[in-house]
Amino acid sequence: MTIDVWMQHPTARFLRSEMLASLRRWTGGSIPDGDVPIEATVASMDAAGVQCGLLSAWYGPGGQDLISNDEVAEWIRLYPKRFAGLASVDLDRPMDAVREFRRCIGAGFVGLRVVPWLWNAPPTDRRYYPLFVECVQAGVPFCTQVGHTGPLRPSETGRPIPYIDQVALDFPELVIVCGHVGYPWTEEMVAVARKHQNVYIDTSAYTVRRLPDELIRFMKTGTGQRKVLFGTNYPMIGHQHALSGLDGLGLDEAARHDFLHGNAERVFSLEANR
Repeated sequence: MTIDVWMQHPTARFLRSEMLASLRRWTGGSIPDGDVPIEATVASMDAAGVQCGLLSAWYGPGGQDLISNDEVAEWIRLYPKRFAGLASVDLDRPMDAVREFRRCIGAGFVGLRVVPWLWNAPPTDRRYYPLFVECVQAGVPFCTQVGHTGPLRPSETGRPIPYIDQVALDFPELVIVCGHVGYPWTEEMVAVARKHQNVYIDTSAYTVRRLPDELIRFMKTGTGQRKVLFGTNYPMIGHQHALSGLDGLGLDEAARHDFLHGNAERVFSLEANR
């Protein structure tokens, strides 16, 4: 069994966003630029043996509604055994953001995702903090991006230290899942995950063949085995491509189990929500 904790089902609005223009040069034109049926996303998962994916909405500054929470909810309704939802909110409208997040939790979403570079605001920005309280009270993770940005935006917001470290100190009960492995600050990200009980790393935006050595070493430790989750960043990386070379990681059976699905089931309480 495999669970993808970072993916999107792309709308045409999302695919035509200017933020994706710089990513296309890395993907050899593999990112589509028109409407994609939900069946195509399910087929990508099926081809790689991925049973479940966490679909995220995408809101951005200036009222950008790239993938709505309601669209995510509809895809989950169509494939309730295959998807769970991560909410997105408008960080510039704090009270509306809290209300929308509460609505999504009431609809069964399993977490919140905010991408800092999109807002040019690190997770220590005061606009996040009411949302962190809501995550703790609802018992769901806060998902975010760490590391440099693929789109041509400043990368500073993705530094694990000081930003993730400080949030974990301020909210020790908050479960934080850090996507995109933190490169070129992967050692910082590993250190923060070791330090804080509720900080995790997901491997989205990297195929398993390209994972940094320091992260692979961490995955083979007792602490790291429970701290790293599989993700793709689909449609930027397809599921088969992301998993190609999995055996080369050298994970034992228990570590492989936790990486591919065990950690995701525990962190997102997926067994209780399926």
